[in-house]
Amino acid sequence: MATVDARPIIASGDEPFETIMAAAGTLEDGEELVVLAPFEPVPLEGVLSSQGFSYEAEDLGGDWRVTFRRPS
Repeated sequence: MATVDARPIIASGDEPFETIMAAAGTLEDGEELVVLAPFEPVPLEGVLSSQGFSYEAEDLGGDWRVTFRRPS
């Protein structure tokens, strides 16, 4: 499992997309990537879904945790 906390990256004015995609690229079949963000990353969900990932988004009361799973 890999985790990317995008909150500090976004807070500093940077874009976390490349970091997240790099982490997703290291996953083996069946492994998970957890992304923490200050909002639901709907565009990211679409991009990774188009690459075969399933995902589950959870509202943490202001922040979001989205768990992406590479198919086995």
